[in-house]
Amino acid sequence: MLNQHEQIFEQIKKAKNILIAFSSNWNGDNLGSALALNLFLKKIGKKAEVISSKAEDGSVAEARGKVFSFLPGFADIKRIPRELNKFVISLSLANGQIKAVKYRLENNEAKFIITPLKGNFSAEDIKVESESAKYDLIISLDTPDLDSLGKLFAENTQFFYATPIINIDHHSSNEEYGQINLVQINAVATAEIIFSLLNSYETNLMDADIATCLLAGIIAKTRNFKTPNITPDTLAMTSQLISAEARREEIVNKLYRSRDIGALKLWGIVLSRLTAVRNGHVVWSTVTENDFLKTGTTKNDLNDIVDELIANIPEAKIILIFYEKTEKDGNIFVSFIAHSPKNINLMDLLKDHNPRGDEKMVEIETRKKLEEIKNEIIQLIDKKLGQNGN
Repeated sequence: MLNQHEQIFEQIKKAKNILIAFSSNWNGDNLGSALALNLFLKKIGKKAEVISSKAEDGSVAEARGKVFSFLPGFADIKRIPRELNKFVISLSLANGQIKAVKYRLENNEAKFIITPLKGNFSAEDIKVESESAKYDLIISLDTPDLDSLGKLFAENTQFFYATPIINIDHHSSNEEYGQINLVQINAVATAEIIFSLLNSYETNLMDADIATCLLAGIIAKTRNFKTPNITPDTLAMTSQLISAEARREEIVNKLYRSRDIGALKLWGIVLSRLTAVRNGHVVWSTVTENDFLKTGTTKNDLNDIVDELIANIPEAKIILIFYEKTEKDGNIFVSFIAHSPKNINLMDLLKDHNPRGDEKMVEIETRKKLEEIKNEIIQLIDKKLGQNGN
């Protein structure tokens, strides 16, 4: 009987065109894993493309993704979901030629008007068919459920149900929606699982670019090895990736050593207002529009601050930053980002506030005043954590 790695490579061997997909909430782990796998598949002669629904313009998630634009192959990611299934209407030209084609919408119908140049057309000249998708295998990475793929899944649902899926992940919440599910909850990052998978095929195919993508995933997931869940396997893999010429200094410089004075000032403001409840399990701070103006920063600079808080407050189960934003008309409204380093589903916890993101990180906009929404959310979280015994 084939083991899971062998089963995966059997499917890859049979496939002609492979779609690599990952969550619309971009992060270093899913990006690094996807780019590494794509480079590897091309190296063994397979046709593959990486497609992921773009995070919403202006969102913290979108800004977080752009930080990893230095990784090899990042520019090749297709961010706009294409139509993966098409309905085709064919017209035989045996009895005539086309002069013009128009259509109009009428009574919930699309009516196509074809004007012949020569001859005449009849119903017998028409053929309808579904054009199958160009991809015959999907590899989903670091994505606990299909809905987390965003528009890529929502706009192409039938394609995902009709195409074999290899599901690779480390989240305990993974719904195992694939025909092959390589879900290892003891792995620190999906990049670790991809490393083991690729090494099981042929170790000498690991080049500097593939290794760099995988190491970036591990470094991003562990906040540069500051999280408490690092295992001996994590360190052993890191050593092997560096031996394969992964560019560790480039990764660390791009992710952690490029902060300007304004970002550091903003970091000081956030720290000065840091507050905690439930024995430090819930931590939050606030940033006003004036704070952004004084420091010359934007909400995108909050990404690094959240990462630092996660690394330096290991007991925190939920971290929130409330911040003000100015609209084009000059009105100020409030948003907040919430991040859970622990196994708390923020999409479910904050579902009444229309969150965007995934179970680990969400962003919410509101028309309420800063103090009002802050008190409301903190009370809600305090109550729900108490009910769940957290």
